[in-house]
Amino acid sequence: MNIMSEEEKIQDKKYWNAINLIQGFGPKRFKKLYSHFDSMESAWKSDTEELRKAGLEEKIIGTFLIERQKISPDEEMEKIEKEEVRILTIKDDKYPKLLKEIYDPPAMLYTKGDFKEADEFALAVVGTRRVSSYGQQVALQITRDLARAGITIVSGMATGIDSLSHKASLEGGGRTIAVIGSGIDKESIYPSLNRKLAREIISNGVLISEYPIGTLPLRGHFPSRNRIISGLALGVLVIEAPESSGALITAQAALDQNRQVFAIPGNIYAQNSLGSNNLIKMGAKLVTSANDILEELNLTLATNYAETKEIIADTREEEELLKHLSREPIHIDKLVELTPLNINSVNSTLAIMEMKGKVRNLGGMNYVIAR
Repeated sequence: MNIMSEEEKIQDKKYWNAINLIQGFGPKRFKKLYSHFDSMESAWKSDTEELRKAGLEEKIIGTFLIERQKISPDEEMEKIEKEEVRILTIKDDKYPKLLKEIYDPPAMLYTKGDFKEADEFALAVVGTRRVSSYGQQVALQITRDLARAGITIVSGMATGIDSLSHKASLEGGGRTIAVIGSGIDKESIYPSLNRKLAREIISNGVLISEYPIGTLPLRGHFPSRNRIISGLALGVLVIEAPESSGALITAQAALDQNRQVFAIPGNIYAQNSLGSNNLIKMGAKLVTSANDILEELNLTLATNYAETKEIIADTREEEELLKHLSREPIHIDKLVELTPLNINSVNSTLAIMEMKGKVRNLGGMNYVIAR
């Protein structure tokens, strides 16, 4: 197979999009194409025999040959660029690592906003649309605390728990990812009342969908969308869910993907708590605070990551020390042991960093990150 240059990969994305516009091309059939052809342009321009060799069924080949005559890849790409939407394919280096691990990762994603390294520390938060005052209080508190700890919050931007979780994450100064079941162009965003929230998410997170721009929010899209919500995260937290709830579909997807499931306990007489309480009975981790999740997933690492990323090293010596400094106290002798610096260099650098407000001396030559 030929190795494509970055420019060729960018140009090839218009053919990924064009194929995605044809009904019936989900992750499995896309995989057949990108496993067989050197590029999606080659797949787009191929004949019946070559499509058979790729493993496509006769019926889908017939549909493909008819529909591609109605589609202009260039014109469709112009629409995407006009909406300032980016295409991320499973072949891209920036495709989310966690999502790539699931059984049926989307072949491509339409995105607004940028994925960051910090998004590898992500938790999905889901729940009912008809949220109670209790659910609202819990969602705001726990999500805000997780965001402050450096955890990226993933949800589906629906009304209720989803929207509250996105908002609380942003209020906590954190990042958030919204996965929707429609196109991510301005007119297709669902629910429409969350268009302002969508803009806020894009400014400090990512808005994504596996559906082309212009796609309506059809009922059948949401169960499929839920596997992406859980797939982007290390675990799923269910806050208030009745017995029949989309949140439970997301929880099941998490289990299928070998991800941790957490649930908030609720009033045993409340319909909104039946689903989440049942999850706990079936083995989901009972959660009453953000710390329960951080400890279970050992996500204190994310807190350290976020803190060290906030502090910019001014010298090579500071850079070496910041690799090992966190909120956990560390003795100066340990820093000498872990870094290539000698005791005098470590001592003088720490003194300068303390004056800059980057570290604190807790006494006994034990140091922590100052912020």
